[in-house]
Amino acid sequence: MSMTVFIIVTSLLKITGILFIVILPMVSYSVYAERRVSAFIQDRPGPNRVGPAGLFQPIADSLKLLLKEDFTPSGVNHLYYWLAPALAVMPALITIAVVPFGSTLFGVPMVIADVNIGILFVFAISSLGVYGIVLAGWASESKYPFLGGVRSSSQMISYELSLGLAVIPIFMLVGHLRLTEVVDYQIKNGWMIAPFIGDWGNLRKWLLSIPMVISFVTFMVSIFAETNRLPFDLPEAEQELAGGYHTEYSSMKFALFFLGEYAAMITGSAVIVTLFLGGWHFPLPSWSGGFHWAVVDGSAPGWLGVAGGLFNIATFFAKVTALLLFFIWVRWTLPRFRYDQLMRLGWLFFFEIALVNIFIAAGILIFLPF
Repeated sequence: MSMTVFIIVTSLLKITGILFIVILPMVSYSVYAERRVSAFIQDRPGPNRVGPAGLFQPIADSLKLLLKEDFTPSGVNHLYYWLAPALAVMPALITIAVVPFGSTLFGVPMVIADVNIGILFVFAISSLGVYGIVLAGWASESKYPFLGGVRSSSQMISYELSLGLAVIPIFMLVGHLRLTEVVDYQIKNGWMIAPFIGDWGNLRKWLLSIPMVISFVTFMVSIFAETNRLPFDLPEAEQELAGGYHTEYSSMKFALFFLGEYAAMITGSAVIVTLFLGGWHFPLPSWSGGFHWAVVDGSAPGWLGVAGGLFNIATFFAKVTALLLFFIWVRWTLPRFRYDQLMRLGWLFFFEIALVNIFIAAGILIFLPF
């Protein structure tokens, strides 16, 4: 098998595996987890009829959405009305292509496209998701969807600034935009969120943790706003807009918006894990030649390497799952912001905080070099 054919085959296998074995089941069971967690918080049973503990509820929901009548209102702009759901879901699925979700498996790097501008690719593609929402609101020829689309566009513009500025300290430190390089740096020097772990006497790492924690909080809040999750779900706001931009959608077109929201949440969590939480890396204690943190190597020969590669993949998605549970917990804990509060938070707080944080990180890197 030639190298070109090998790359094509392995890329297709990774795309198929990530999309159909990981992302789509995670979307389905994220909805199930959301219903379970919200039921627990509100002291009620939650899904408990379809299968043991309601585990088959996502399958029932999928069949329900597939079999519902696909109703199209008479006054809509048909081209953009049909195009909007696809535009809403595709960016979230495409963005995952540059995120490294493991080390290696059978000698194949566990990243679909290891491009050298990984984070720029993430921002460029994920920002296209707002076009689907805006088109849905405009093409529906209804005031509530239109208001939801306008809200979403202004919200996206406001929080993309702090989202982009929050990652600059990371790439000032790493010196590369490739996401695999960011993970490799964290393996060697400690996770961005807490680089001092294992090197407690290193003053430079303690000081670097300050801008990295600020970047982490800013990036996390901005991801909430970018994915339209509570307390930033103003584009939907059922109490005000009767569902917002997808009010006039039904059947599978509505399901695509639903899929896009949860896929964006998964992708956002994956990017947070990659940038701040060590990616697929999970340090294990080792006593050979004195205590140190060992790296599980997926490139080891034989079944040891396969087990290591699977362990790293499982570690990555365990971190993503933990962040998804945090997203769900926040949704059912905090109230929704007013729209003026949302704009004020984005422009008067997070934008300035992210900007000042760049200068803090630069000062530490200049005055405390390696």
